[in-house]
Amino acid sequence: MAYSEYLVDRVRNRLKGIGFLEEKKMMGALVFMLNGKMCIGVDIDKTIIQDRLMVRVGKLNYEDLLNKRGSQQMNFTGKPSKGFLFIYPEGFDSEEDLDFWVGQAVKFNKLLV
Repeated sequence: MAYSEYLVDRVRNRLKGIGFLEEKKMMGALVFMLNGKMCIGVDIDKTIIQDRLMVRVGKLNYEDLLNKRGSQQMNFTGKPSKGFLFIYPEGFDSEEDLDFWVGQAVKFNKLLV
């Protein structure tokens, strides 16, 4: 398994009841689709063996969110994916911090519907 079930459960519990929720396994990650759109995912950074979130936040406040603790550009292919962030444990270990990131993903997701 290429992601933390504990972290998946933490995210899943925050997304319950918000909208139509689907879970899809993609490229070693578990991605939560909210109302048919990619919202947030969980995987492991295999280079440093660390859990991380993949958060879809859009481009509007991307630069501000990139400066938050634990936040990095999402980059799978050598080119940053603008509008998506990786969040490392120092940015989501506390319940309050995880609430923040799930909230940011849901906030952007609602703009897509």
